[in-house]
Amino acid sequence: MQRKAYVPGIAALLAALLAGCTGGSANNGTAADPKPGDVSANTPAAQPGKYRTLPEACAAVSHDSLDSLLPGIKQITDQNQRDKAYEGQATLTYDTDRRVGCGWKVDSTDATDHLSVDFERVVSYDNAVSDDSRAQDIYATEETAANLPEPSASATPSDTGSATATPSPTPSTPASSGTSSASASTSAGASETPADLQPRKLSGLGDEAFLDDKLNSASSTAQQRTVTVVFRTSNVIVRIEYAEQPTASTGTPDSKEMQDKARNLAQKLVDRFNG
Repeated sequence: MQRKAYVPGIAALLAALLAGCTGGSANNGTAADPKPGDVSANTPAAQPGKYRTLPEACAAVSHDSLDSLLPGIKQITDQNQRDKAYEGQATLTYDTDRRVGCGWKVDSTDATDHLSVDFERVVSYDNAVSDDSRAQDIYATEETAANLPEPSASATPSDTGSATATPSPTPSTPASSGTSSASASTSAGASETPADLQPRKLSGLGDEAFLDDKLNSASSTAQQRTVTVVFRTSNVIVRIEYAEQPTASTGTPDSKEMQDKARNLAQKLVDRFNG
């Protein structure tokens, strides 16, 4: 009898089982190791911003603030027209969760006043960059573009030069728009403007803020002043633009008064976000 005929079959079966076990162990050992460049495995996602929504822009400014910034509203005798003036005009945007704005324009017996507010909620789409960091970058770009002048040693808050008699410096105006004599006049104006009225960074207003102040010729005789306040609170950037053009051809808007009004509004908006 030949009893060894079954031995090759058993040996082949054992070899196949051993090969399967060895292959499974090798696969399990490599699958658990993350790839060195796998950000999702090694780096936690950046934190989202504090704010997930934005306020309704036209309702963000109180009637009391509008009465102060736009004195012509109280001079409107028709109640329906006055109510419409308070409502303002919403800025057209395509994503109100990301950006909203509102504008007002009111005439009075002394001047025409313009006010606009803009709210931008910054969202970073980079897992390695937080919403706050992205908002800081956007704010820094705007502050740099404003080209704020360095504080002058000769111009201090105690200076008593008239803010209405001397235009505030307009550092962001392109050099090509004026002659050398105009540039000299601007430099002289900057040196005579009190330091606390020059375009500058602001402290105590949100996380960071700056103010710009420009006096431009709206026509051959009228002077229009525009005060801009921009501040950032967490991942939201708020922009306020307040402009006034006097009715009288010889009138010049008061820098300190306009800056105070714009800063008061900015503080109220900061409080609204933090409330």
